[in-house]
Amino acid sequence: MFKKQILYSPSICIFIAILIQPGYTQWDPNFVPGKTAMVHLFEWRWEDIALECERYLGPHGFGGVQVSPPNENAVVTNPFRPWYERYQPVSYKLETRSGNEAQFADMVRRCNAVGVRIYVDTVINHMTGNSVYGRGTGGSDFDARIHSFPAVPFTAADFNDKSTCPTESGGVEDYQDPIQIRNCEYVALRDLNHGKTNVREKISEYMNKLISFGVAGFRVDLAKHMWPEDLSNIFSRLNDLPTEHGFNPGTRPFIVQEITDAADNEPIKGYEYFDNGRVTEFRFGIFLGEIFRKANGHKLHTLKNYGEDWGLYPDDKVLVFVDNHDNQRGHGASGEYILTFRLAKQYKMAQAFMLSWPFGTSRVMSSYYWDQRFEEGVDQNDWVGPPNVDGVTSGVIIHPNQTCGGGWVCEHRWRQIVNMVNFRNVVAGTTVANWWDNNEHQIAFSRGNKGFIAINNDDHSLQATLQTGLSPGLYCDVISGDKYGDSCSGKTITVNADGTVNLNIQVDEEDSMIAIHVEQKLSNTSNF
Repeated sequence: MFKKQILYSPSICIFIAILIQPGYTQWDPNFVPGKTAMVHLFEWRWEDIALECERYLGPHGFGGVQVSPPNENAVVTNPFRPWYERYQPVSYKLETRSGNEAQFADMVRRCNAVGVRIYVDTVINHMTGNSVYGRGTGGSDFDARIHSFPAVPFTAADFNDKSTCPTESGGVEDYQDPIQIRNCEYVALRDLNHGKTNVREKISEYMNKLISFGVAGFRVDLAKHMWPEDLSNIFSRLNDLPTEHGFNPGTRPFIVQEITDAADNEPIKGYEYFDNGRVTEFRFGIFLGEIFRKANGHKLHTLKNYGEDWGLYPDDKVLVFVDNHDNQRGHGASGEYILTFRLAKQYKMAQAFMLSWPFGTSRVMSSYYWDQRFEEGVDQNDWVGPPNVDGVTSGVIIHPNQTCGGGWVCEHRWRQIVNMVNFRNVVAGTTVANWWDNNEHQIAFSRGNKGFIAINNDDHSLQATLQTGLSPGLYCDVISGDKYGDSCSGKTITVNADGTVNLNIQVDEEDSMIAIHVEQKLSNTSNF
């Protein structure tokens, strides 16, 4: 692919900036005011997501949900109905094991009505693999062997071939070659040629249909396998978000591009895609995994300047997360130290840090359980799909204590995580202050005068008197419990007259951390 040379001119740049200003919100998640984080409800059914928005996500301060790909995919039976079949498109018809078009539209409407935005995991790099043929989840016939996807329609003319892909096999053979990565087949998936007008039109039609239902944005799968200028062309064809779903006039869809460039030798870098929207910052979770696992000599106190000083991409250009559906299975930009629900104590600490730290747009993972089976260090069950009966995805069971059952993990409902989502909402707009550490694995800091958190990942207790930045009084610790009326179900934290707090956080506690904020202050403060 050849690029045109553009000469720099300040006057031209000013003119271009004026022209593209309405599209600025491709970097903005379009949360309703007062909300600051999203959750990925991986493989949930549309009807369950709608219910979750109404009964839990909206009332508990979540700003949005990333949903699994809604377009028709190939039915994979060997292994039986794996999670990754959702990433094997055969058409853009809205029919999957999560539900049909009517159920999808109903979900988006109901979630928007309670202030929870929907972000679609969008698979537009490819269609399903080269040896797959038959009928998709929506009843569409296809034959990937001959690049035939009549329900779109796509034909062989819409895919990369030997005129664009330089390898004999047609697949990526050298992951240090950007041309192969972008113009050849990734793991034998039929690679669309995004320079073709028909391809651009069909993809934008699909995304615009989703926009018409009221989705707020898109997570773009395998973005680094597409040329940034091709993506720019596709995104330029997208409509503004519809005002009837609560978006302001001229609001652009949020764009997050999946770029796995954590390794130093990656030939394709996330900054190449900044002009299109945000990128996934995988290093954020990789570093946190190493730190909270105490791997390779990493210590918690080094997080004092976490962000660009660590080589991470700028705050306003990234989506951050502790884990995602790929790397919790050892795929993608993972590394051996990724934290997941399986190491619950450290995982909750890392989530609490992410949600209290002013960097990026935050996404919480919500998983389902699978039995791991390791051979030579590889989880042989990493393919397992969601809880199901004969391939039909099971509904999410909600227990009386508000946790999930039926194989669904629902980390977003863990008290320590959902309460930190609200913490993030409360402290939004403030900066880090009153940093303290013990030069090892104990840290504490405030967010302006609105919130304070202390984390003990050391092998001994945290005993210290620290400045919180908060007004004197009694506060409910949101890690150990909740505020009910004028009492706390967990720890009650006393902030002294001078704004300090006397901490004693033991290492053998369920959660060796505390967090307080202004909305958890008790009214009974007459002694202060």
